[in-house]
Amino acid sequence: MLKLKMNTKNFRLALLPLMLVLAGCSMAPHYQRPALPVDAKYDQATPVGNVADLPWQNFFTDATLRNLIQLSLDNNRDLRVAALNVQEAQQGVTVQRAALMPSINATASQTSAHEPANLYNTKTSGAVTYHELNSGLSVTSWELDFFGRLQSLSDQAQETYLSSAATERATRISLIAEVATAWLTLSSDNDLLHLAQRTAQSQQESYRLTKLSYDGGASSDQDLAQAESTVRAAQADVASYTRQVRQDVDALRLLVGTDLPATLLSHATLDANWQFPATPAGLPSDLLTRRPDIMAAEHTLKAANANIGAARAAFFPSITLTASGGSSSSSLGSLLGGGTGAWSFMPSINLPIFDGGKNEANLNIAHIEKRIDIADYEKAIQTAFKEVNDALAGQDTWQDQLTALQQEVGANQRDYDYSALRFKQGVDNYLNVLVAQRSLYSSQQSLISAHLGQLSQKITLYKALGGGWKS
Repeated sequence: MLKLKMNTKNFRLALLPLMLVLAGCSMAPHYQRPALPVDAKYDQATPVGNVADLPWQNFFTDATLRNLIQLSLDNNRDLRVAALNVQEAQQGVTVQRAALMPSINATASQTSAHEPANLYNTKTSGAVTYHELNSGLSVTSWELDFFGRLQSLSDQAQETYLSSAATERATRISLIAEVATAWLTLSSDNDLLHLAQRTAQSQQESYRLTKLSYDGGASSDQDLAQAESTVRAAQADVASYTRQVRQDVDALRLLVGTDLPATLLSHATLDANWQFPATPAGLPSDLLTRRPDIMAAEHTLKAANANIGAARAAFFPSITLTASGGSSSSSLGSLLGGGTGAWSFMPSINLPIFDGGKNEANLNIAHIEKRIDIADYEKAIQTAFKEVNDALAGQDTWQDQLTALQQEVGANQRDYDYSALRFKQGVDNYLNVLVAQRSLYSSQQSLISAHLGQLSQKITLYKALGGGWKS
């Protein structure tokens, strides 16, 4: 072993120029965001508002819904997995960046050997025992990134991390929207259940009066059968909506990820004071690029772009350095003394000559994966554009539908009142009462469903625009 005096400080100073040599030229293609594959603006044209992220607490003002959303953000398992995926990707960035720097290890070892007498058949040879102590620092297989391969892999890991972070934000927004939609659905079904219960009670009373009339000979068998059929139909609706409400509660519990408040159903109604920010329209379509899911798709595309750089760099030589420095001595007491310095330096170069087409195939795969990611990115934008357009298209039509249904309910209520009065006066038979009652019940159901559609459209637009807006 060659020995000279070199302390740890001098060894690190000797490595410093090597650590700074050529940061490495990137061989990744210059990234350019693909053009938006959609129209410049959405179909709906009204004055443009100030679109920006809005805290969900300002968008959803209902106290019960706020509580449910907060519970879901604290307990939903899908959101936990998304957050853990971000942490995992972040650690992957650290691992990949570490490859750019040398790995320096402190070492210490002792070697003892004993050779018996006359081992080499010489009369002067006696038994010999050797002791060798070594300590020092070593650099193991540090690759100089002349052609940017390691940097490209680091960039790829960074973009993967950013994609995971954007996916976590998209998951959060989707969860908020899903909880809000589930709450509205539960409220709607609960209103339909109460309507069915009121209708069943009303029809039960009508059946009782018809039975008294029948017993007195004033009503026919047909009148009695028709009255009973409406009662049974309403009772079936009560059972159906009771089952649906229970299923809605189970679905909401799964989203929230924990037990629901005990007083939940007492607040589940669409007849609350729902207030949402006024929706701006006439928005430029490039606002879609702020959606977290589209941001995630673009970071995935950037990662594929960096992967091309790594695949290109594989065609060029790789230079690896292995070095060590420290002290060697036959006794512990003189290990750090003068004249015990030892070092080794072993550079190596690997020049790919023949690999059976592996590098070429890997480069082709990298290009294909980038084209796939471009298509996925464009598809994500097209899907988002459709979602926003659909949500904007529902703003005026839902209100028109609600107004018409409210008027229909009023007209059916008057028709039912007149029919019931004429039946009591003996002018009409009970069939007209039943027809009017069924029409009223149906229109009331349609009104509740339309109210659900109108409110759900706001939630859909909240999600489609990437987390709300400011009017």
